[in-house]
Amino acid sequence: MDSSDSRLRSMDNALKYQFNDAVSAYDEMRPTYVKALFDDVIRYAHLNSEKQALEVGIGTGQATLPFLQTGCRVTAIEIGEALARFCEEKFAEYQKFSVLNIDFESADIDDNAYDLFYCASAFHWIPKEIGYKKAFRVLKRGGVLALFFNRPFPANENAPVHIALQKVYDKYMPSSSKPHRFNEDECAEIINPIRHYGFIDAHYKLYHNTRSFDADQYVKLTGTYSDHRSMPDDKRIRMELDFREAINGCGGVYTLHDTIDLYLAKKP
Repeated sequence: MDSSDSRLRSMDNALKYQFNDAVSAYDEMRPTYVKALFDDVIRYAHLNSEKQALEVGIGTGQATLPFLQTGCRVTAIEIGEALARFCEEKFAEYQKFSVLNIDFESADIDDNAYDLFYCASAFHWIPKEIGYKKAFRVLKRGGVLALFFNRPFPANENAPVHIALQKVYDKYMPSSSKPHRFNEDECAEIINPIRHYGFIDAHYKLYHNTRSFDADQYVKLTGTYSDHRSMPDDKRIRMELDFREAINGCGGVYTLHDTIDLYLAKKP
């Protein structure tokens, strides 16, 4: 690994801790996932009360309840102490739920122990050579890998509200990547490594959802984004004021379309 890779890895490690300081906002504002996605995972993994699932990067549990409701045992891993504590309380009524406050890379997990390994919008924080190998190792033979991600995109790129918001981003975060509509060609970037690391029957499916925000809600949402939270406070506060002005000056509502991509595969 050269020095530039090391710097990028250090930045990623710093950013992934940002979620731990925004627990209540994260739980309120971050999107959950559509019912059809959970139904597909549960059906593919044949989940029932005899099965065991491992969730990596639980956050505040946006993707946890449907699996607990199958009666299976869910063990979650969460690097953020406050997030882990929040989930312990949130799912306290489920005796088959537990959470380990540790990073996945360091966690001591038994080999061939789980029927389902799943991760919702967090697997990109883990180096591929570590994440896929360890996921493969901890799954039982025939166990299922399920990775899914949420890809928000403005409902209308030509809408005045989106153009106004983009000007705010250009002012305060000019080096940030511009939003783009996720497409199926990008699925290969995830499917190919899954196959490379030994999983079989790897396939994907896309789902769609829509969310709308008023100015205050949008500011609260962006307050859960790691790159926003890592900004100097005074700069972030000015940016949030401009967000409000942009949305309120263009009708008071900003709508996002979500593409949710699910990847399923099995350990042979």
